[in-house]
Amino acid sequence: MLALTGTSHHSRRMSDMVTDMRTPGTYSVADGSYVDYSAAIAAWTAAALPVLERVAGAYHATITYRQLGDEVQDVTGIHTRVLLMNWIGQVLGGASRESHRRGQPMLSALCVHSDGTVGDGYGQAIAENYRCEPPWDLDMHAAQERFRCYQLCGAVLPAGGGEPALTSQVAARRAWAAERMRADVSSHLYCPGCNLTLPISGNCEYCG
Repeated sequence: MLALTGTSHHSRRMSDMVTDMRTPGTYSVADGSYVDYSAAIAAWTAAALPVLERVAGAYHATITYRQLGDEVQDVTGIHTRVLLMNWIGQVLGGASRESHRRGQPMLSALCVHSDGTVGDGYGQAIAENYRCEPPWDLDMHAAQERFRCYQLCGAVLPAGGGEPALTSQVAARRAWAAERMRADVSSHLYCPGCNLTLPISGNCEYCG
């Protein structure tokens, strides 16, 4: 019985592998049929817009690349074996263009990496849609753009109207870096005469 069970399990695994190998890289979940890649991108982009608008309905909410990728595949019934990093940028780029065409802020600002940052593609979307050089601080620009999204999509704002905000991860890292810089500055002693950093001896080499 043990040998038969093992053989049966092995056969199922081999069958699964064959089925998996025969399924196209981008396919319809309903019947496993091939879906043209460009058609899949168009379908995922169209599905991403209402997802992002839903996210914008909650103040300071964001969605990760992985979460958005999974959701648009589930909504459309079109899945792919292509790595997320190789196609989600095209979806977000299309969402940026369409939201800008509608006169909306760029909804793509709501989609972030797992570390809370926006990707380089966000800077490209700024250049394409706003016809300007991307700012050096993409995350702050995205915070301001997200705030406009929250206002547009009916998020409940706090008293006073709220304000743009970095994601919690980015804000925490920047606060830590600022505190570290303050600690480094306070650890140095300065000459009261010329305001230069004193050496370990504590005696200014210029003022004596």
